[in-house]
Amino acid sequence: MRRCILLFIYCIPLLVSAQTSDLFNIKPDSSGFVLTVKGASLLASLPLKCIAQEYPNKTSHTSAGDSDHVLTPRQIHPAFFGCFDWHSCVHGHWMMIRLLKAFPQLPEAEVIREAINKNITAAHIAVEVKYFDAPLANTWERTYGWGWLLKLTEELHNWNDPDGERWYAALQPLAQKIVDRWKIFLPRQTYPNRTGVHPNTAFGLVLAFDYAKALNDTAFEDAIRSCAKRLYGKDKNVPASWEPDGADFLSPALEEIDLMRRILPRKDFNVWLSGFISPAGLKHLTILPVISDRTDYQIVHLDGLCFSRSWCMKGIASVLPAGHPYKKMMMHSAIHHLSAALPSVVSGNYGGEHWLASFAVYALLN
Repeated sequence: MRRCILLFIYCIPLLVSAQTSDLFNIKPDSSGFVLTVKGASLLASLPLKCIAQEYPNKTSHTSAGDSDHVLTPRQIHPAFFGCFDWHSCVHGHWMMIRLLKAFPQLPEAEVIREAINKNITAAHIAVEVKYFDAPLANTWERTYGWGWLLKLTEELHNWNDPDGERWYAALQPLAQKIVDRWKIFLPRQTYPNRTGVHPNTAFGLVLAFDYAKALNDTAFEDAIRSCAKRLYGKDKNVPASWEPDGADFLSPALEEIDLMRRILPRKDFNVWLSGFISPAGLKHLTILPVISDRTDYQIVHLDGLCFSRSWCMKGIASVLPAGHPYKKMMMHSAIHHLSAALPSVVSGNYGGEHWLASFAVYALLN
């Protein structure tokens, strides 16, 4: 029997699909979405290639002097030097591990393990930790890269696998460094970043909160919950019609809702949601973005927006009560956005291929 992961949209029997491929099966009634082994292999091939590709590279490195101005990406970040930038390399590793867990017999499994074994070592992570200790690096990758590193660590937590246990142990000093830094930052953050790109506060807090829950770090979880309530608890009437910006890969409105569904009790969340976004605002967010040029490293972000909208709407709809006026709209839109973006993951252009597969897997399997 073909191995697959099914993302349920409604608890109804699967129907024969009128639109299928060897990679993905989309049900015409929006009842589900299937990732096949072949689809998983295709997605895995992208980070498998780019985690070892040093250039082109955007290090976002701030030099303190001549001594560190000429360092190569691999010298600065021996564990996560590929995939164009640090955070993409981190979530590329997460994505391959997620697929290994979902598809243990993936044809690329051994090659993936060999590649990760080369990168995630105690010695390499020690260099990564040292970089975070540099005087000018206290805000580096805050909070997008921080969140993905914790997501990678969370994925390895309690995985009964010899390689996974070794990678998890190697990552501990860096994960703890980020948790400690985040705990310091949370009470200092006076205002949220409501952008649709990397600094978005809500998405970072989602990744951090899921990590804290999975690892039973109640102090971190409580600090995140307190911060989220302070930053977002009184928000009303979000101007959803202003979205998207031209380079968004996150929806500020949906990421905030996706966070608050985790933070608030269900009854309180439903009340908050009704005051936060109107039916017209939500309907606007179901309209697919127009991607005019996938060779443009900024415009191609909008493909990522399709995936992030999908995972947000799927997650939000899952906690809404039956009959809620937003539930059906979100479920349909989650599949619509996902199926629209999937064919563009493998575009032949590095501007999308170095990161979009991770977003696809997060939308499919998270």
